[in-house]
Amino acid sequence: MERLRKILWRIDGRGYGAYRELSGRYRFPGFELLVDRVQADPFAPPSRVRVQVPPEVARFPASAYANPSRRVGLENYLADRLSRLARRFSERRGSGKSGLIQVHGPGQEILPRSAVTVGSQGEITARLFVGLPAAGRRVLAREAWELLGEALPQMVKEALLFARVDQEELWRFVEVNEDADFLRAKLSELGLVAFVAQGAVLPRASGVDPRPAKEAVPFEPPPELTLEVELPHRGRVRGMGIPKGVTLIVGGGFHGKSTLLRALELGVYNHRPGDGRELVVSCYETVKIRAEDGRAVTGVDISPFITNLPFGKDTREFETPCASGSTSQAANIMEALEVGARVLLLDEDTSATNFMIRDARMQALVSKDKEPITPFLDRVRELYERLGVSTVLVMGGSGDYLEVADTVIAMDHYRPQEVTARAREVVKAYPSRRQPEAPEPLQGIPRRRVLSDGLQSPLKLKVHGVDGLSLGRESIDLSAVEQLVSADQVRTLGLILLALRDRWPCSLAEAVLEAERRLLSQGFGWLGEEKGDLAFVRRFEVAAALNRLRTLKARPER
Repeated sequence: MERLRKILWRIDGRGYGAYRELSGRYRFPGFELLVDRVQADPFAPPSRVRVQVPPEVARFPASAYANPSRRVGLENYLADRLSRLARRFSERRGSGKSGLIQVHGPGQEILPRSAVTVGSQGEITARLFVGLPAAGRRVLAREAWELLGEALPQMVKEALLFARVDQEELWRFVEVNEDADFLRAKLSELGLVAFVAQGAVLPRASGVDPRPAKEAVPFEPPPELTLEVELPHRGRVRGMGIPKGVTLIVGGGFHGKSTLLRALELGVYNHRPGDGRELVVSCYETVKIRAEDGRAVTGVDISPFITNLPFGKDTREFETPCASGSTSQAANIMEALEVGARVLLLDEDTSATNFMIRDARMQALVSKDKEPITPFLDRVRELYERLGVSTVLVMGGSGDYLEVADTVIAMDHYRPQEVTARAREVVKAYPSRRQPEAPEPLQGIPRRRVLSDGLQSPLKLKVHGVDGLSLGRESIDLSAVEQLVSADQVRTLGLILLALRDRWPCSLAEAVLEAERRLLSQGFGWLGEEKGDLAFVRRFEVAAALNRLRTLKARPER
């Protein structure tokens, strides 16, 4: 610590490059500070530092990190506390980013993150970003010492020592995360694809504020779909179980259909205490599907949904730089199934109408031999009966889907009602005159072999929030990949794409599955230097990004 002080006073007033002398390790009372990377100037991305607290100092009980669920809950609590302190201690101390202290803590979702990690013996590593102070481009030693020698040790004491933290809040994070993981693991055994707890708060404050709405109607499960589950910490919990098969969510506009679907969409993640969706969980292999006009498609077999295109275009190896609504939605489904999706979520509002349904009148007007699209309506039962893939659809405009549904849930003023029997009565009273249009049964899910990603070096990774990223000169639009919730996930995703470059040519599905396994078993270290701005991302989002890379070269495996 004294060596750090001496270096700062020696370089005081010198050019900003003198800060490079700080790189190294410094022992402070109770922890070590490691300066991993010093920024080039005060306007550049901030410097990266690490804080390491040994277990005999941190003294967190082993029960708080006894299994992966508890450890992730503890890590997210510590990152959240540290990030709040960082905002409190961060202040302008000169030009550019001088005085910045930043920790990438969690949002509403609890995810494995690199910001704070807890080792097997209870040692804690926190990764922070700091803006070393400068006047213009001259070192400000006193301000730098206030940042590194005073603010940072105070943050460590208040955030990373068990005796100083809010222990009640800590255990809530740990227990909420373990309960959610336990519940998700029980879904298949219970014959469910999702569970929504009684009293859950599904609406969000706004479209840009993911916190719970203050005056939302608490979720009340319909009796016909209510079940109870015994959880490790919460005990016996009541809620609505959504069974495997084909489920419709119906109801009038603005009554909560899409709100429920959005909660299921993000139920693949656990949520922080107080979020309202702590016990809204979905099968891990759940993927949201939508139409996506303009995206590139490479080598995807969309023939289960689209055949006989004009001019003889092959749909078993479909390629286009600019897909239509229907072809993009077909590709999105086949790509999700390729990497192991077990549940599909669709909302008619974000789907291509001609992909979802062709009614009897349109069938009479335009004969099947003139229509290349096999509507999703004619495949949705096959997906479940032949492939075991369930589907949950929000549907407000097409009653023909009532014929293929196993379960129908009607939303009325944000309250669900089970109306499956009533739906079957409607089907009998108002029979459809449309004819099924599937030309042949589903034969399985083709896989593709990636020949090359087509990327040209040098490959600098740049993240554009949750909406996209750039690799060198190539940009990937992720705005329609709706299950990404953090820019840290996108950054991790980009690093995975760079790591996969050495694997081509190989199976796309095998590559992304192996990347997911390594991320779960080895952490973020296998992606290179472990920075504090990474978060876990599923193979489904990695595959989605790879599939949207316009330079990708892939072919079906024969």
